[in-house]
Amino acid sequence: MKLNERSLAFYATCDSPADNSGFLYKRGERHTAYHRRWFVLKGNMLFYFEEPDSREPVGVIVLEGCNVELCDAAESFAFAIRFGGAKSRTYVLAADSQAAMESWVKSLSRASFDYMRLVVRELEKQLQEMSRGLAGGAGGSWKPKPLEPEQSRERLPALPAIPPKENGCAVWNNALGAERPPDTSGCASAGHDEEENPRPPPVPPRRRVSNGEAASVAESPSAFCRLHEHYSREVARLRQDWQQRQRGPRP
Repeated sequence: MKLNERSLAFYATCDSPADNSGFLYKRGERHTAYHRRWFVLKGNMLFYFEEPDSREPVGVIVLEGCNVELCDAAESFAFAIRFGGAKSRTYVLAADSQAAMESWVKSLSRASFDYMRLVVRELEKQLQEMSRGLAGGAGGSWKPKPLEPEQSRERLPALPAIPPKENGCAVWNNALGAERPPDTSGCASAGHDEEENPRPPPVPPRRRVSNGEAASVAESPSAFCRLHEHYSREVARLRQDWQQRQRGPRP
């Protein structure tokens, strides 16, 4: 395999993201001494430099047709990259820790195009099986069935009645239970009925400014007098009802 040295040097030092990088100890081919090198994995090419800021790599290992496996060596956390063939070289590397060794072995094992080809074939097979299952089970594209008007009315709960509004405020006279005619008999039951279902006081209308901004509610003296009279009558009625209950039923 013929490679262009300048192209490889540019690819090794460019800003493209690396799959893995870090220091490893590499055993020499002729001598058994280990040298500390900076390794960078990009695709199926493993570059190694003397230092992280080196301009050109010392060498490159093309990870095709190889196996990555653990091995017994003088250094701890050692693993080997073995190629098929009688005259092929075996690269022995060592990491600083168990975690670093496992990370490098996993990355190097998945770097070849053969591994990527197997992954793509497996994914295509799973996609075909899912497509056949969907076509056979649903008989085509599945669409939600719309509800009929009668079924939708039966399933949806009835919404509570909402009192109408005037000037942004609810009209209490039109609320639920307010259509009953008032009891004008003047007996004690009238006060008791108003205690269970008390009538809210009239709400003064809101005043708006011509420019669209909401103005504060202006309470005139007449509105305050009406509120005072309303609450005073209600307090007097409740007090009279309480006094009658304290005295007991008349003989």
